[in-house]
Amino acid sequence: MSVLSASSGVTRRTVVTAAGAVAVTALGGCAAYGRAATSPGGSPPTPAGSPAAPAGSPPAPGAGVAPLARTSDIPVGGGVVFPDAQVVITQPRPGRFVAFSAVCTHQGCVVNEVADGTINCPCHGSRFAVADGSVSKGPARRPLPPVQVAEQDGALQLV
Repeated sequence: MSVLSASSGVTRRTVVTAAGAVAVTALGGCAAYGRAATSPGGSPPTPAGSPAAPAGSPPAPGAGVAPLARTSDIPVGGGVVFPDAQVVITQPRPGRFVAFSAVCTHQGCVVNEVADGTINCPCHGSRFAVADGSVSKGPARRPLPPVQVAEQDGALQLV
């Protein structure tokens, strides 16, 4: 007994063609998903627009990680923003280097300057202290998260 009838307007050919199209689409989607699920190096991709999160244990200082700057590049009482690494490194007093996420805790903009003892966000005017990343002026309510940085042979790198 056939479920399809001539009076329904749907032919066996239409059903078979539609089923084939669904199968091909599903398989194509699965194959595309499999390719997108990992990067060429085998790690999961980072969603667009989200900060890169470290996976697993951080590398040891000097273990293939290029230095961000020389200690001489970071002014005493100031700092430098590294937008590509989303990090800001400051030197609140001579020889003391601290680093923070450069992503503002207000709405996720990247800070763009260090001036007059504060790390400054261009989006809404939040300012953070160079010594500890605490909020000096809102609208941000939370401090910049600290980031581990190491000094080796006059070079500063993330750990």
